[in-house]
Amino acid sequence: MNSKQLDNLRSVITENLRVQRGGAEHVPYIDVTSALTDVKARQNHAIFARRGCGKTLLLHHSNKEMKTEVKTVYLNCEDFKTHSFPNVLIEILDAVFAELQRNLSGWFGKKKKSRDIITQIRSQLDQLRKKADKQTEDIRDSTTTETKERANIKTSASAVMEFGYSNNDTQKRELERTYKRADDKLQELNIWLPRLKDQIREFFTLSTSVKAVFIQIDDFYHLKRVDQPFVMDYVHRLCKDLSLYFKVATLRHASVLYADRAGQPTGAQERHDYQPINIDFTFADFRKTETQLRKIFHEFGKQANITSDKIDSLFKGDGFKRLVMAGGGVPRDCLSIFLEVLENVREGDGRIGKDDVRIMSRGNFERRIEELKQDSEGAEQNLLLRGIYVIRKFCMEKKTNIFFISEQMLQQKDTLRDLIYRLLDYRIIHSAGTAITHKSQPGTFHSFVIDVGAYAHMRNLYGKFNEIDVGDRDAREKMRSSPVLSFDDFSGLWQTVPSEVEKELLKEDET
Repeated sequence: MNSKQLDNLRSVITENLRVQRGGAEHVPYIDVTSALTDVKARQNHAIFARRGCGKTLLLHHSNKEMKTEVKTVYLNCEDFKTHSFPNVLIEILDAVFAELQRNLSGWFGKKKKSRDIITQIRSQLDQLRKKADKQTEDIRDSTTTETKERANIKTSASAVMEFGYSNNDTQKRELERTYKRADDKLQELNIWLPRLKDQIREFFTLSTSVKAVFIQIDDFYHLKRVDQPFVMDYVHRLCKDLSLYFKVATLRHASVLYADRAGQPTGAQERHDYQPINIDFTFADFRKTETQLRKIFHEFGKQANITSDKIDSLFKGDGFKRLVMAGGGVPRDCLSIFLEVLENVREGDGRIGKDDVRIMSRGNFERRIEELKQDSEGAEQNLLLRGIYVIRKFCMEKKTNIFFISEQMLQQKDTLRDLIYRLLDYRIIHSAGTAITHKSQPGTFHSFVIDVGAYAHMRNLYGKFNEIDVGDRDAREKMRSSPVLSFDDFSGLWQTVPSEVEKELLKEDET
């Protein structure tokens, strides 16, 4: 492959690493399931996948194939991540109606009544946005108490951790405090809702061409976790019995779409109020993930006028399989590592081998930690970093990249389960299978793979580390002898975490 072709390939991949409106013409969504068909249906959906698996691409690509009578309104919650509740809900609603207003003529025709309805709705939202929030002494007191509680992260042998929404009582307290803080404006929004829905219903009645509008809410996890069920609750109630449907794209374990507040369900409940669409790439079926990623690489090659055979010829030996492992099966991570490796092998034979990928995997691990820091809040960030340290230390001591956790323990220990699943979302660990039996311990286990970048740079592990290749045909059988991370193991290691945990995680080398 000549230099010009490689430059074209780099350009196409670089422009598509992050799909966004106004960017380059994106590649088609590679669908090996029914995700594309499902997301175009008149049904509420939540799209779950880790960062970089194509949630945004799926939303944007589905727009091109939508029926003419269905229109979409897209918004990204990263734009609202610093907004307080309930103003964040007001901003989201205003963004939806602003998009409708911009497309009024093209979608709904030049009807004065339609313009008047939209103008009135946005005016009411603007007035509500400007109103001061009502605060009380009780709320200030409870906020102080909450701060003290969150600062009290115990590291005793029982490894008690307040983490996210793992504790049901903590969840209820958080929800109640948020509700009380937002009571004034939220009550007005709730009182207005039936009238707002009547206005929208009239809006659709006036239209002769638009039969439905899909509200695409991307990166929902950027909103504060305690605010998420309230935002989801209002969006769900807004869409109910109207020709409005929500399509929420988010990280499953960083999102709270449904919660209980004082015995009152708040949010949207999976299977009842929306249907889930899971588009994640995992190691549970490595060959399927590898095949799908190869198709994605071939599609990028097609965009750069490079044949599939030539794309495959860029790799030697287990180079591509190692790329899939180093990327955690996540398309964006695999493509990012590929661009870095490609630059380094140009002067050699121009082909990528497994060792070339290993060298670059460390940088990818560091980027994932940085993303985790950007997305998480306060004490939660420290808990996640401590969790990474504990799991990596366990794997280094056992000298293996695979570890098991009892499925019974994941069901019983809410705090540990929440932490493990959050680290899955951030691609620090990867799922390699569920309901697996162990050769020497009873019960069933969830198998996890620690990211290649967490250990590939450690020289003292060379020749001493049992790295199971999850792409091998007999990988599942080999896993059955893997060490089991018990709650006592986790608790003991939790107490050894250094104060400067991030510095320890990012040490350049281990000798």
